[in-house]
Amino acid sequence: MRIIATFLMLIMAAPVMATDKMTLLLDWFVNPDHGPIIVAQEKGYFAEQGLDVEIIAPADPADPPKLVAAGRGDLAISYQPSLHLQVAEGLPLKRVGTLVATPLNCLLVLKDGPVKTIADLKGRKVGFSVAGVEEALLGTILKTNGLALDDVELVNVNWSLSPALMSKQVDAVIGAYRNFELNQMEIEGHEGKCFYIEEEGIPAYDELIYVANPATMDADKIKRFLAATEKATQFIVNHPVESWNVFSATAKELQDELNAKAWVDTLPRFALRPTALDVGRYARYEAFMVDTGLIDTVHPVSDLAIDLNAE
Repeated sequence: MRIIATFLMLIMAAPVMATDKMTLLLDWFVNPDHGPIIVAQEKGYFAEQGLDVEIIAPADPADPPKLVAAGRGDLAISYQPSLHLQVAEGLPLKRVGTLVATPLNCLLVLKDGPVKTIADLKGRKVGFSVAGVEEALLGTILKTNGLALDDVELVNVNWSLSPALMSKQVDAVIGAYRNFELNQMEIEGHEGKCFYIEEEGIPAYDELIYVANPATMDADKIKRFLAATEKATQFIVNHPVESWNVFSATAKELQDELNAKAWVDTLPRFALRPTALDVGRYARYEAFMVDTGLIDTVHPVSDLAIDLNAE
C-alpha cells in the first residue's frame, strides 16, 4: 500500500505539460474548406499535440498573409496562386503545408444555357471578380480552345458570381468554386456546368495552403499542427457523416443545405498528407505565372515553399 501511495503522490506532484499557443488566420469566414482545422479543434487533436490554437476569421481576406509576414500570426491560410504573387512582391512568406490539394476554381456556365463548349464563348460576356490572375486564367483557357481575350467581353461582377450568371447578366464566370457556387446554383434552381481549369491548360495547383514567415516561424509547432490536421482529415475520410456533424455543430450558420453539399464535394480534395511538398507542381505554376506576365522572374521553389519533412 505504501508503494501505491508513494506512486500516486509522485503522479500528483508531476508538472503539467505546457501548452504552446498558436494563432491561425483563416482566409475567409469558417466554411467546409476548413474542415480538418475545425475537426482537429473539436476532437482534441491540437490538444493532443500540446497546442492551443486560436482560429481567427479575417475582416479582410487580403490581410492574413500580410499579418503573418509582419509577425502578427503563426500561420495564415492562403492560395498557391497568391503565394507566387506575394513572393514576387517581396513578402517573407513560404508554404509550409497544404489544406486543399486541388483547384476549386472553375469556369462556370448555365447547364441549359447557350455555352456548351468553351469555343461558344466567342462574342459573349464573362464575369470575374479579381483582375490580373483571373484574366490570366481565362486567357489561357480561351487560348487552349482557339480563342483570345479579345473574343469575349469581360465584366467585373465583384463577388456576385453566381447571381450574375443566374440573372444572365453574363454568359460565364471565372473564379467560381466548384464546391460552392455550383451547389448554390443547383439549390436555387439554376443548374450549372463547370469547365475545370486544370483540364483547360492551367497547371494543377494547391488551392488552399498554410503560409508562414520563415524567419519567425516555429517549425516544431507547425509540424504538430499539421499532424493534428492530418489526423482530422483521416477521421473525415473514414467518417464523413460523423465529421460533418462535428463540424456543423460549431455554428448555426453552417447547418444549411449549401454547406452540407459543399462538405461532400470538398471532402475528397483535402490534403491527405498536408506536409508533403510537390516541388514540380510549384515550379510549373511559377513558370505559368511568368509566361502569363503576372510576375517578371522565375523564383526557385525554395523561395516559395519549405518541406518540413526535410527539416
